[in-house]
Amino acid sequence: MSWNPCTGCSKISSGCLNCYAEPAAEHEKRLGFVKYRKGFQLTPHPYTLDQPYHWRKPRKVFVNSMSDLFHKNLQFSFIQDVFKVMNDNQQHIFQVLTKRADILQMDAPFLTWSENIWMGVTVESNQYYSRINALKTTGAKVKFLSCEPLLSSIKDIPLDGIDWVIVGGESGAKAKVRPIQDDWVREVRDNCLTANIPFFFKQYGGVRKKQSVLDGVEHKEFPK
Repeated sequence: MSWNPCTGCSKISSGCLNCYAEPAAEHEKRLGFVKYRKGFQLTPHPYTLDQPYHWRKPRKVFVNSMSDLFHKNLQFSFIQDVFKVMNDNQQHIFQVLTKRADILQMDAPFLTWSENIWMGVTVESNQYYSRINALKTTGAKVKFLSCEPLLSSIKDIPLDGIDWVIVGGESGAKAKVRPIQDDWVREVRDNCLTANIPFFFKQYGGVRKKQSVLDGVEHKEFPK
């Protein structure tokens, strides 16, 4: 499930070009949802911080599917508030993903990394390998890479210290413009097999959005 203590974002890299969240937010705005009254403008929602305290059964929670918790315009005190909620609710696993690894690296020493917080960075091409190095400096027990949307071949990913890799093609109305290639997925899969790291192939995206079978095998592995 998703939990969005803030919504809205801004584009910073090639993976953002056809962002699925931006048109979704604008659609919610047109429908009159209060949470999206500002559309895709970065907006914290403090009233959502108590929600995880009311979930009775343990859950895997993707944090900020409609934003980036480490956006430069989000106050650090609010990030701390979000982390406190995650620290207090260790029956749930919280998966946090960012493209702003520089801010993550700067903030990480001042955050409490309880074992239920999985931290990831987006690596859509080898141009962004520096994000991996920043991720490794955090105190997260589980560190993962999201190669989604995978936009090119990414051979020889530095996987030491990484616990999980997700791959996916681009989704959204314009996804067919930058389709994922089978060989790109195979490269990442094979790197993960060699390094004994769980590999999760989420989707092809585009016109094959819901398909995730590669060479006759569905790869849906999670960290243990």
